[in-house]
Amino acid sequence: MFIGHFAVAFAAKRAAPRVSLGTFILATQWLDGLWPIFLLLGIERVAIRPGITRFTPLDFEYYPWSHSLAMTLVWAALFAAAYYWRRRDLAAAAVLAAAVASHWVLDWISHRPDLPLYPGGPLVGLGLWNAVAATLATEAVMFMAALALYFRTTRAADAIGSWGLWAFLAFLVAAYLGAAFGPPPPDVRVLAYTGLSGWLLVAWGYWIDAHRTAR
Repeated sequence: MFIGHFAVAFAAKRAAPRVSLGTFILATQWLDGLWPIFLLLGIERVAIRPGITRFTPLDFEYYPWSHSLAMTLVWAALFAAAYYWRRRDLAAAAVLAAAVASHWVLDWISHRPDLPLYPGGPLVGLGLWNAVAATLATEAVMFMAALALYFRTTRAADAIGSWGLWAFLAFLVAAYLGAAFGPPPPDVRVLAYTGLSGWLLVAWGYWIDAHRTAR
């Protein structure tokens, strides 16, 4: 999934309003933030094979350190511990741990059986990506429901809080449709560097949140 992960970030704001949207985006995208780094370091592998699924040409050959269930739970615990150490808010830390772990659950629904349960373990995946219409519908419903929750939780404090958010949403939808219907990446290195640019979306989330207040 792509905007499905962002949907979790927007919806989670309802559960912990004092946590910045940027922090929630960081949590839900944590595994995908690590993945391009591990690709460039040669720790994990992906291949571009159009047709491997109907929705994406990416063949995730080996990514147990960023995307196995066991390591996801480790990353979730570390993320929550770091937040608790900084903010001393146990409830918010628990919500953030769930946000990190949600990434694996959504990927398990989307991916073909290529997600390891643990490094060297069996591979699982329900294969939603083999049905394009179902993938689009699922993520669209998730995204709209999450935004409804977010708008019930926050309001714009100024013009930036309004147009900055709408620009962010427009960018996410455009990027999603481009990935779904555009040409495949030319090579793995370009894919990895494109993935690294996703860290900028975290900064964008913090910027938006600084211009919105709780209802």
